[in-house]
Amino acid sequence: MRAVTFSTYGPPEVLKVVELAEPTAGAGQVRVRVKAAGVMPFDVRAREGGFPTALTGDFPIVPGNEFAGVVDQVGEGVDTVAVGDAVLGFATLRSYAEFVVVSADQVVAKPSGMPWEVAGAFSGAAQGAHMALEQMKVAPGETVLVNGAAGGLGTMTVQLAARRGAALVIGTAHPDNHEYLRALGAVPVAYGDGLVDRVREVAPDGVDGSLGAAVDGLKAAVAVTKDIARVVTMVHTEEIAALGVHNWTGVRSAARLTEMVDLYRRGLLHVHLRAVYPVDSAVEAHRDAGSGHGRGKVVLTLG
Repeated sequence: MRAVTFSTYGPPEVLKVVELAEPTAGAGQVRVRVKAAGVMPFDVRAREGGFPTALTGDFPIVPGNEFAGVVDQVGEGVDTVAVGDAVLGFATLRSYAEFVVVSADQVVAKPSGMPWEVAGAFSGAAQGAHMALEQMKVAPGETVLVNGAAGGLGTMTVQLAARRGAALVIGTAHPDNHEYLRALGAVPVAYGDGLVDRVREVAPDGVDGSLGAAVDGLKAAVAVTKDIARVVTMVHTEEIAALGVHNWTGVRSAARLTEMVDLYRRGLLHVHLRAVYPVDSAVEAHRDAGSGHGRGKVVLTLG
């Protein structure tokens, strides 16, 4: 099968499309012929060497934590999924490939009206946003700060925070994305110097929960959030740990993903695709995803 791999850490150019042996579904597993795979900040960080080998495995490493495609093999004991089913799902790496093998409880049915590109880029941000809001313990009437609100995770978090009843959602973003955030129901503020003051202009009494990734945004979040235990990040570094921000918690699951897919099916969750790249343009896709100023999701198509 064709797959995107890297055999050394570094810039996007370390990514190569190569031929690998096809995996086979074992007991309790399914094999999916991948149609599309989302390009996540996690993938960029993995390529840069930001995770231990215990998580990524040895070289060559195939990035990708979310995918969509058609089941073409079903392992022994699987009765929830059948060959030919259209699904979307999640993995820890391995998704930038023509085939991915995962446990049967890591895929759910793809709605017929959901485009493959959307399905491939759905699982990571949708589940991540859901887990973040759970960890923040957002309740109706509260105020939420979302750093990087125009990105894939931020877009989902803004929408789900409103659905949880947040009275005010503040989103940091480049000014080019402010109208987009207003359309999602957030109050946009520009990131950069003076962020704390700009947030306090919108929320003089502070905010109840915050999501962030970049250190500067998290410093601002710590300054304006009433309880630091409700500041959440998916990125763990020594510098971030020094701020006192709690480590990320939460577990991806088919039940969580099914709940998010149902919201999409009912027209209650919007997915914006920033760009769709063919698999042979994985370098350009990673360059785009790592730019830090984009709107929505970046996707690779594989078939």
